[in-house]
Amino acid sequence: QIFWQTYDSLIAKILIDKFGLTQTWSGLIMALDNILALFMLPLFGLLSDKTKTRRGKRTPYILVGTIIAAVSFASLSFMDANQTKLIEQANITTEYNIIYEQIQNKEEIDWDSIFDDLNQQGYHSSYEKYQEVKNDKDIREQFRNREIADVYYDYLSIRAFEVTKANNFVNFVLFIVLLLVVLIAMSSFRSPAVALMPDVTLKSNRSKANAVINLMGSAAAVVSILLLTVFGLSKKSYVYYTPAFIGVAVVMLIALAVFLWKVNEPKMLDEYNLLNKEYEAIHLTEEEQAEVVTKKLTKGEITSLFLILFSVFFWYMGYNAIISKLSDYAPKQLNMDFALPLLVAQGAAIAAFIPIGILSSKIGRKKMILAGVLLLTISFGTGFFLTENTSSLLYIVLALTGIAWATINVNSFPMAVELATGDDIGKYTGYYYAFSMAAQIITPILSGLLMDNFSRSILFPYAAIMVGISFVTMFFVRHGDVKGSSKGILESFDIED
Repeated sequence: QIFWQTYDSLIAKILIDKFGLTQTWSGLIMALDNILALFMLPLFGLLSDKTKTRRGKRTPYILVGTIIAAVSFASLSFMDANQTKLIEQANITTEYNIIYEQIQNKEEIDWDSIFDDLNQQGYHSSYEKYQEVKNDKDIREQFRNREIADVYYDYLSIRAFEVTKANNFVNFVLFIVLLLVVLIAMSSFRSPAVALMPDVTLKSNRSKANAVINLMGSAAAVVSILLLTVFGLSKKSYVYYTPAFIGVAVVMLIALAVFLWKVNEPKMLDEYNLLNKEYEAIHLTEEEQAEVVTKKLTKGEITSLFLILFSVFFWYMGYNAIISKLSDYAPKQLNMDFALPLLVAQGAAIAAFIPIGILSSKIGRKKMILAGVLLLTISFGTGFFLTENTSSLLYIVLALTGIAWATINVNSFPMAVELATGDDIGKYTGYYYAFSMAAQIITPILSGLLMDNFSRSILFPYAAIMVGISFVTMFFVRHGDVKGSSKGILESFDIED
């Protein structure tokens, strides 16, 4: 999780700011991990099922995959540093810093002179976009400077792309190839790592075990954000990201070392088999132990399942668009650090898990999801109206986003698998991931395309509309809800990422 949080925070910024890619093309590359996951997760899950080694069937994939991913991720720092030097030599960093400091100090910027100079230098498209924004009567005065600055940042991306072309794409190609290696390595051990927990954990304890996994994931995301903040990598563009690449790689290798030290997979599996036999003998009748569930869903249950899955698709379309683009949006549209607001969102989500779990058991999953979706829609809708003068309100917006997302996630996966029988849980889990990953493939590209054509300001309205659609689909769900279930505190954290 520390890798994925850092990946989402930095890679898009590097692609747009340093290599000069458009929002659309950067979105396409950002979707690669989910495209790979669609076929690599089941492939490596199946391969690990059939693997037999002295260390077990999951551990070898975790060992090799983590090492390759960590080393490759650290190696990306060389391509990043090389491109940053080229950007500095082209004076793009200096130009950016001058405008950045003027905006930071709320100085009046002579945009007319700046864009007149750009027009004379041959950047006619940037000049024409500036004139369109400047003369657009529909743009309110408090948003006009934000839109004009957006045009200027796009010009800097054009300059960066010129630098990339002049370097014959060698550095860019190496960056993309190495990034692909990292993503393949991460995908190679994700399914085996996820499968290891139920391999060695009794069914009665899997909710608690899954809760620990999710809490560790949230903690890791916080560590990633703190890492970016401490090294000052979360606000300005064109900085050297070497500390983040190296730091994340080191944490990954340390975690692997602890795993290899503490986890003996074959021994744990033997203990599990023994305990499982004892558990079944005590808790299940002979008929229950021999039962094969063949229940078929009714027409109404099938309809509810599809409505749940489409709801998952649309709220991931909205949420992932914000998460994957915020590192580009916050510094350029709101003139603020992007890491601290993300930290607030994670902290709010962690604080909300327990009360959400308790409330869900009392009033039902569907009502809680609808409340979360409504809150998320309002939060994203509010985000559009923020300017650099009101940017501090982004902390409140993302705090509410964290609470809303936790409310949705705590309940959505259980609703999907509630319709499954004992033999179908894996299949229904696959349905859930297929719809969520499909959204995460499409939304970086679609939101990037819209931002290229309508400016960065379209991001929050786009996300709000997508999440709003999920409210409609979830409203008509009639199955999968369970009321009055009793959960322990730890089980309240049992969500799927």
